[in-house]
Amino acid sequence: MIELKNDHLVFSFPEIHPEASLEIEFQRTLRIPDDGEDYPLPPGLGNFSIRHVDDHAGCLPQTWLERGGVMLPMYQSEAMWINFSSRQIPGHGAQYPFAVKIAAGKINAVTGAPWTDALRADPQDYLVVPDQPWLDGYCVEKGFIRQFVAMPLGDGYSPEAQITGSEETGGLQVSVYPMKRKAFEKRYPKIDEREYPQMMQETLMFSIQSCESPMALGMGGRMRQKIYEDEFDFSDWDRDTSSRCFVHLANSNTWRAITGKTPPTLPPTAKDYSRRGLPWFEYYSENRAVSGSGVLEGLDSVNTLGKKKRKKPLPENDSANPEKIVKILKKKTPYQVREW
Repeated sequence: MIELKNDHLVFSFPEIHPEASLEIEFQRTLRIPDDGEDYPLPPGLGNFSIRHVDDHAGCLPQTWLERGGVMLPMYQSEAMWINFSSRQIPGHGAQYPFAVKIAAGKINAVTGAPWTDALRADPQDYLVVPDQPWLDGYCVEKGFIRQFVAMPLGDGYSPEAQITGSEETGGLQVSVYPMKRKAFEKRYPKIDEREYPQMMQETLMFSIQSCESPMALGMGGRMRQKIYEDEFDFSDWDRDTSSRCFVHLANSNTWRAITGKTPPTLPPTAKDYSRRGLPWFEYYSENRAVSGSGVLEGLDSVNTLGKKKRKKPLPENDSANPEKIVKILKKKTPYQVREW
């Protein structure tokens, strides 16, 4: 079952476990420069507004109605990262694990392969939550991604266009598979909560408060981010049970025409953000990372492809100098205190 609650997609599997639930949030962020440099994680600037496609059936393309799902607005000058938050299971001291497949324009964001419904272990074509707290883009190399950035569908900047030679789908696809209940209970047996207090779920989020034009996700600047290896047994995943949702992307004008609402204000440029001394982030975990996709690594970024086309798709692409970088360490245990 998939629900939309407070601009979060909630995937629930009560037939597997009454508490097996995963929340996915799409965060607005600034575009890191596409200048050949490697950047740390940019901030969250608040979540994207999300609406049911079926609530606006009278003003949407037929392909959107056929796929169903939800839609959100993106300015071409902004980027996206995806936040994952699985529910803490009372009595087990653990969050319920999920395998999550993400594709942009039917191109797998981890492997660069065309979309398939089934999970694949070799090469691993999915993320493991809660080990993977977020995803900012396409996995192009071990420890590096290229940022999800908004580009008009049909202009040829997306991996979909570069790999398949056509660009018809756009948007995002999300498919979620829960861990089998027996596997979860074996790995995380019941604990005596009188001796081991129930842990509160901790979401790693950093926010700064300060009808005819669908969008695709191109490959923006390079960012330091690992896609972590699956440390469970592949047989632990319930590959016969999954939920899949299509996330359509609309530009600001189309969103206004469909919903009558104006999207949030434009984000700052990376250069302006850094100049003001605001924080960037580095996430560290001892989990091993997947090697990255040779297919995606061989594709052109939006800026590189724009030069080949003799166009300037990124009008504000000045290099930035991130000086204030906050390091985030994954705890080995829920009660670990980092020593000074």
